[in-house]
Amino acid sequence: MNEIEALVVGSGFGGAIAALRLAEAGVRTVVMERGRRWPVTGAHDTFATYDKPDGRAAWLSPVTVAPAQEDVPIDVYTGVLERVRGDGIDVLVGAGVGGGSLVYNTVLYQPRRDMFARVFPSWLDYDELDEVWYPKVREGVGVATMPADVLAHEHYRGQRVLLEEASAAGIPARLFELGLDWDVIRAELAGAVPPSLIAGQVWYGSNSGAKRSLDRTYLARAEATGKVEVLPLHVVTDVHENDHGFVVAYDEIDDNGRVLAHRDVHTRHLFLTAGSVATTRLLVRARETGALPKLDDAVGTRWGANGDLVIIRSGLPPTGPGEGGPAGAVIEDLDNPVAPVALACMPIPQAGMPEGSMGLIGMGLGPAKGSFHYDAGTDAVGLRWPSTDPGVTVIADGARSTFDRIGAGKIEAVDAGLTGHPCGGVPLGLATDRYGRVNGYPGLYVVDGALVPGGSAACTNPALTIGALAERAMAAIVPGIVEEQTA
Repeated sequence: MNEIEALVVGSGFGGAIAALRLAEAGVRTVVMERGRRWPVTGAHDTFATYDKPDGRAAWLSPVTVAPAQEDVPIDVYTGVLERVRGDGIDVLVGAGVGGGSLVYNTVLYQPRRDMFARVFPSWLDYDELDEVWYPKVREGVGVATMPADVLAHEHYRGQRVLLEEASAAGIPARLFELGLDWDVIRAELAGAVPPSLIAGQVWYGSNSGAKRSLDRTYLARAEATGKVEVLPLHVVTDVHENDHGFVVAYDEIDDNGRVLAHRDVHTRHLFLTAGSVATTRLLVRARETGALPKLDDAVGTRWGANGDLVIIRSGLPPTGPGEGGPAGAVIEDLDNPVAPVALACMPIPQAGMPEGSMGLIGMGLGPAKGSFHYDAGTDAVGLRWPSTDPGVTVIADGARSTFDRIGAGKIEAVDAGLTGHPCGGVPLGLATDRYGRVNGYPGLYVVDGALVPGGSAACTNPALTIGALAERAMAAIVPGIVEEQTA
């Protein structure tokens, strides 16, 4: 394999969407994904579980890395979840065909217009996203809110408690739109398949197959065109330019991470969609080593942690703190006088919390003050995050303000040192043009979470917005590629 028309690096929201839209236009495309495939089978044992974690739970790590289940010894394997250690923050990222959609809470959450305006540049048209691109992603994945019969089930009492608390305090709250097959959730509740999401099994993947992950939606449709080949266990290590495009170096690895071969491939059209952290690190290293010297100084800047918080509360009515996944209900305290926050009930069975406890994930308007730096001595790129900056710490103050007004329960812990929603690093309109074309390098594109320029997705998780930005970008980019091929 010496020449590829279009090469997509990564298979999360940006990569899956890029692959499908290229294929629909007749462009032969290869997707390189560092992780393995995770086909859900009738045996319902594809993924690791919290009660018996093993190598499938973590990416090439001797210990587990999931929240509330760190440092359990496991075999080293190409598992689904990596914890990237940064200076001031840790970042959780997915690994496998489907990227982060394998391990996320399936939430596809659109930011409110006024919050969006505080994060994104004024030239990015919210109305266009609202009318065209957000709906396109919802359709591509398939979304729905939690049905009434599921919400009424005993397993989902924690979600009901959150909604009732907000209503009593006069704070807006609602159900999320989720990329789930609710008939499979009903099968879990009926005992027709082993419990997975209803038992809070989220971070390691869904053994029931309820998650409408990208390998089963966008990527499946892309492969069905016959124009897309997905290559799992292919780890891209380096990119440099030549007279005709880009040379991409990659390792082929086995399930235990051993390198089987090191190869190079040439492409005229390179789409970097490996996620905020991996895409940014690849480009920062390429700039600093001279492989891509014309990259803008903005590459490696304006990174943010999405205002993420992990919160534990106690002293509540019965909540079933380890049940009823994924995150289904959200308090939207966006007019909070301290700082706008969205607070979602999230089961954390691995924490072993007592009845009457509740785990939540909070999201706010986190600042874009993180940055990536190259260390020539180690030939590595690290992430720096100002964890004590007032723009960071005020989000936790906002969450406390919300619960003070609710009045019930006690906050046991608020942790802002971990994010599963990394945003930025190759900011849209600064390091790229307004569609993700990388400045200085025709044929090089970024269409993943690295584009998000303001440090957060505006009090939402970024999956839906990343998908919408990718759909918007591909609609602008693909016609030029097709024109070039037919010229």
